Amino acid sequence: MNSETVLSNAQIVMPDCVIKGTVCLHDGKIKAVDEGHSQLPSVVDLDGDYLIAGLIELHTDNLEKHFSPRPTVSWPAMPAIFAHDAAVASAGITTVFNAVATGDVIQGSSRIQRFRHMTEAVRQAHASDLTRAEHLLHIRCEVTYEPTLENFTSIVDDPLVKLVSVMDHSPGQRQFADINKYREYYQGKYKLSDEEMEAQIQRQTETSLRLGRHHRAAIAEMCRERGLSLASHDDATIEHVEEAVADGMSIAEFPTTVGAANASRHHGLHVLMGAPNVVRGFSHSGNVSARELAQQGLLDTLSSDYVPNSLLHAAFVLAQHIDHIQLPEAVAMVNLNPADAAGLHDRGSIAVDKRADLIRVRCVDDVPVVRQVWRQGTRVV
Repeated sequence: MNSETVLSNAQIVMPDCVIKGTVCLHDGKIKAVDEGHSQLPSVVDLDGDYLIAGLIELHTDNLEKHFSPRPTVSWPAMPAIFAHDAAVASAGITTVFNAVATGDVIQGSSRIQRFRHMTEAVRQAHASDLTRAEHLLHIRCEVTYEPTLENFTSIVDDPLVKLVSVMDHSPGQRQFADINKYREYYQGKYKLSDEEMEAQIQRQTETSLRLGRHHRAAIAEMCRERGLSLASHDDATIEHVEEAVADGMSIAEFPTTVGAANASRHHGLHVLMGAPNVVRGFSHSGNVSARELAQQGLLDTLSSDYVPNSLLHAAFVLAQHIDHIQLPEAVAMVNLNPADAAGLHDRGSIAVDKRADLIRVRCVDDVPVVRQVWRQGTRVV
């Protein structure tokens, strides 16, 4: 932290341009950014690779995969989080908001059983200072789940909670406006019989009507009182967006239609979409393409969601395939913009006095490869 590191001969991706130059790091921050090659004997020569501010991931379910690597397997908490940490750091993510759910569409699912184990593991990892990336908490509130408010109340004052989202995965609306997609997804995921699936659809529809609005309003009020960033999830209609605005939300997380994304932008909400959607070119749920939103100028931020290395890849895909998006603008969608959305104004871009969270990237056949990572000036990958 107290030593000085000089990174030179780099293509430095700034918020509005790319320059060939040198970045000096000192005491965990960026001390200087200059054009040209440094002649200092201790310089780290980046051989013309890109130098990019560390990526900021606002919504990833990747930690769950490591807690349960197989449907019937539970993995020890700390080994799970360290494996997850290695995956996100090697993908260039230096700040990660781990999505932890207070509820689920299936009563008593393994996701709920892991809720407290996962939050405690993130706390322990943060306290140990042994992780490569900085780990924070994103609390996902499934409003149709009976105990979701109780679970949320138990975690909301944890200082690692920096982002909250509210969601309703009921059939026939939002992400699953096509009820057949709902059947396909949940019947496949939980191995439900046709009879069990129909009972699930009826139960979720009823609980959404009975609990959804009450839970949503209570959670939104608690977030406003604490100044927490709040996201609406899977908005599909203008009415959904207007509800989000009335609840004081600032982020539109995975809007499912062009109309919802356009309304979100009109009301000043920050539009977030999935990086896997960009890389694949379409949504796995049959909803709007993130590339289409980018083409229309309706995309602010990307999230790796369920594939950590998709985050950087998607930024380069946008720069390569969307004519009006240049590399600095695309890269801002994975560092500067998410930092601003989450209120983390000390990071997210290469500028003097910002945190020295940086990644070295080389393109191989148009695919970005992370070669080195620094967090607060210390090399971690």
